Amino acid sequence: MSPRTPSSSLNREQRREALDRLATDRYDVIVVGGGVTGTGAALDAASRGLRTALVERADLASGTSRWSSKLVHGGLRYLAKADVPIAHRSAVERHHLLTRTAPHLVRPLRNIVPDTTVVESLASNAGIVLADGLRRVAGTPGSILPTPSRVSAAGVRALVPAAREGLRGIMYSDGQVEDDARLVTTLARTAAAHGADIVTYVDAEPLDADRVRLTDTLSGTTIDATGHVLLATGVWSGEYEPSIAVTPSRGSHLVLRAERLGFPTAQLSAPVPGHFGRFIFTIPISGDLVLLGLTDEGAPGADPTAPPVPLADETFLLETMSTVLAEPLTRSDVVGRFAGLRPLVTLAGRGEGGASADASRDHLLIDEPGRPITITGGKLTEYRKMAEDAIDAIAIRVGGPVAPCRTTSLPLLGAAPPHLLERVAAPTRLVRRYGTLAPRVTAFAEADPGLAEQVAPGCPTIGAEFTHAVAHEGALTVEDLIERRTRISFVDADVTRATAAAERALALTV
Repeated sequence: MSPRTPSSSLNREQRREALDRLATDRYDVIVVGGGVTGTGAALDAASRGLRTALVERADLASGTSRWSSKLVHGGLRYLAKADVPIAHRSAVERHHLLTRTAPHLVRPLRNIVPDTTVVESLASNAGIVLADGLRRVAGTPGSILPTPSRVSAAGVRALVPAAREGLRGIMYSDGQVEDDARLVTTLARTAAAHGADIVTYVDAEPLDADRVRLTDTLSGTTIDATGHVLLATGVWSGEYEPSIAVTPSRGSHLVLRAERLGFPTAQLSAPVPGHFGRFIFTIPISGDLVLLGLTDEGAPGADPTAPPVPLADETFLLETMSTVLAEPLTRSDVVGRFAGLRPLVTLAGRGEGGASADASRDHLLIDEPGRPITITGGKLTEYRKMAEDAIDAIAIRVGGPVAPCRTTSLPLLGAAPPHLLERVAAPTRLVRRYGTLAPRVTAFAEADPGLAEQVAPGCPTIGAEFTHAVAHEGALTVEDLIERRTRISFVDADVTRATAAAERALALTV
């Protein structure tokens, strides 16, 4: 095996060296798939001391992992379906992220569920109280996620100024991730810091349980890599594992200017007519934007990478949310839109049937002798537990002593308690995205003041973020920079205006 000193930096030179090692060395595990589950598995494996590689045929977080609602939630919706085990796991995983592993990227979010009918309000209140009980069981203190409370009409308007006059309800706290794609990138870099080789833009063809053929799509070179193969390919799982059936469910979101809703500081829900216990919501995110979501519709045959948002979904979201707002939303309020496909997975021939909104979000591990191990299904909040289950299975195949999982308490790069993050010498917006590593971003701007400028008028991203992404975060294309390392593409009009800056960053750091 090739000796080396692990580094958290992902870039073209690191990529070339990793491919050289994959061509000659044997690994304990080769993870196929660079979403949140795959990168989580790579970190779990590398932190146990296993020789680890992760390969991805596009970019990190190029599929469903970047299209979430940016929530790390405690499983309230699963209590409504009596999925108590999933709800409990969600609360536990949220606790790890909020308190230890990623408090720089995951933080509390206030949520308002308005009063509707008497029956629905009582049911919502009961579910929220039960969810708070799970919060207590998970050990998350009330100082982080306060106990639910009633909120008056004036209180609602103070938090969401665009709310309908007289609207009142119950408020509870949950978790929100600053940026799901940034979480994935941070997981990958943390795995690299523990010795994992991370390689994007490589097609992978599993040959058997411990061999995979890799084709570098940038050079055309093909190699055979050896190591126990773990498939973490999300909605693409059915392409590799014939024993499962993947039913994609489309979750559509619209992007609005926060100004349109009076710069809200809490999530506001709206009941979906005719669907007891189902809500859509507006959730404030960084960049003075608000996400309006979420649909949950079957989407067979849709593009898994970037599925379009149908007009029917857009109309549904705007009209439903307008029922709790003082002024109705229109299509002219929408500045961007995106959808993601959730992989609802069952064993082939054992489909659950019914609407996708009612299907289980539990994950599935397939471990058959002589075949790669597959981990699929699940949801973003439980990525760490999915990774642990998968690497436990890999450890059995590796044989011999393998260290136990340690990711419940392993901080991701940039992590620190909130009181320490407040002292980081960098702009707040950058600290929210990079944690204690934010000064490494500003260092590029200090060396070249031009990189302190916004990459497009009115867009908060600065040039130093592009340069840092190419030098340390594995960005290889304009799309990597605009769509995933930053989320400039949330606003359609900003994409073209930021492209020139992205091209310059790539040219200067090649």
